[in-house]
This record gives sequence, structure tokens and C-alpha cells, in this order.
Amino acid sequence: MSTSDFDPNTAENLQEIEKQWAVKTVEQAQVYWNLITKYPPKTLKLTKIDDEIYEDFSQSFPEYIQDPSRLTKLDEDQMKDKQGKERWRNFINRYEKKVKDFNFGTLVRNNSADEYGQFNAMFVTRMQFYAIEIARNRLGLNDEIYEKAKAEAEAEANKASS
Repeated sequence: MSTSDFDPNTAENLQEIEKQWAVKTVEQAQVYWNLITKYPPKTLKLTKIDDEIYEDFSQSFPEYIQDPSRLTKLDEDQMKDKQGKERWRNFINRYEKKVKDFNFGTLVRNNSADEYGQFNAMFVTRMQFYAIEIARNRLGLNDEIYEKAKAEAEAEANKASS
């Protein structure tokens, strides 16, 4: 079947395809976790247009910048209710031609103070991930994760050299 004949509205979800997407999202989460535990989050650049994304996010969702605790612990219900979906859809669609895979699914941590896990991961679009994590990094909300990992690495190194 050619892709021009493919209708996503009538397609069945093939288990193997779902597994491949799940693996891809987990791999992306692991890569990001490795980045924020090895490098100061404030220095990370996730895209070529981080500044634009942050500025747009700040204007589109000022409540997150004014009250960073909303970024620390995301409210999934609020993000995914009717009004939240509409606001996010408008934001995400502005990046269709600017960010590769802008609407692909990925994982974001519900609570920025904790590691990814069964109860600390939410499925979002790539643009939601970028907006949230760029803001978390710039506001210092991922610094604690980095500092803790750095201290653990130094303790391990000291232990190994003793």
C-alpha cells in the first residue's frame, strides 16, 4: 500500500508500531535525563530557536512564568482539558514549519524534581516538551537534578580513588 492510500482515521493500531513508538519515546527521555544530569541545565540548547520558543511560551502561557511552581509540577488535567488543548494546539501549530517533528509524541516529567518514571511521565507533543523544558532550564527548575547527580558522581569518584 502506498502512503497516498493510507488513511490514519481507518488504520488499525499495529502492536509492533506502537512498541516502536514507545521505545522511541523512552529513548528520548533517557537522552534528555542524561543531558540534565551531566550538564548545567541553564547552558543547554534544545533547539536552534530556544529563545523564540521561550519568548512565545512566556507570552502564550504567562501563568507558568509568573508562577514557576506550575512548571515544577505540571497539571495534566489542566493541560488536557478543552481550553488547555486549544491553547496548546495554537502554540504547537506555530512551529509546524520551524521545528522538525514538532507534533511527535514524547514524554515530559510531571514533577521536575524527580526522575522519569511510571508515575512521573506525561505523553505530550515535542513542542510541549521543548516549551516546558526550555522554561524549566532557564528558570533553574532542573538545577537541583544536575547538582544532585554531580554530587553523586563526585562521591563515586572519591570512593573509587580511596
